[in-house]
Amino acid sequence: MHTNESSSVQVYLRSQIRTIPNWPHEGILFRDITTLFENPEAWRKTVDVMVQRYERQAFDRIGALDARGFLLGSTLAYILNKPLVLFRKKGKLPGKTLCVEYDLEYGKAVLEMHEDTVKAGEKILLMDDLIATGGTLLAADQLIRNAGASILEAAAIINLPDLKGADKLNAAGIPTYTLCSFEGE
Repeated sequence: MHTNESSSVQVYLRSQIRTIPNWPHEGILFRDITTLFENPEAWRKTVDVMVQRYERQAFDRIGALDARGFLLGSTLAYILNKPLVLFRKKGKLPGKTLCVEYDLEYGKAVLEMHEDTVKAGEKILLMDDLIATGGTLLAADQLIRNAGASILEAAAIINLPDLKGADKLNAAGIPTYTLCSFEGE
């Protein structure tokens, strides 16, 4: 099990996250975290648990994945006083970037980061809203390694264990941490 939080936090957060059936495709159960942002108590609990986990750990930067990862990543960067690294879809960052192509369920995508945003030897905490197939987080790991840095952990609010993303990340040597999990896609 890749969800590492206490059962009371898991139960609470699961009760606060809306599930939207058949979106964006038939058969998908979309886990909508906008309900956390709309509920100050739920958002505070989410952030507080993440802050408690990382406030005493040694790392240099927080990497946030496009787009919902930006919300959690920027909040933690502010509270923990860490620089924020943005990982964006191709063509969204100005200036010189490093990029990597990665596989999606039906095709390919490109992930980018500014080439001067991560320094060799640094340790990066990666943040996203959920771990599904792990493809985007693995692409971010490749960019970080290409810059000579490494990952402390890949953290998210939700794990979707049926999609095996956390397993892929762990097999690649990337520890994972999530606050709750949901079965299904």
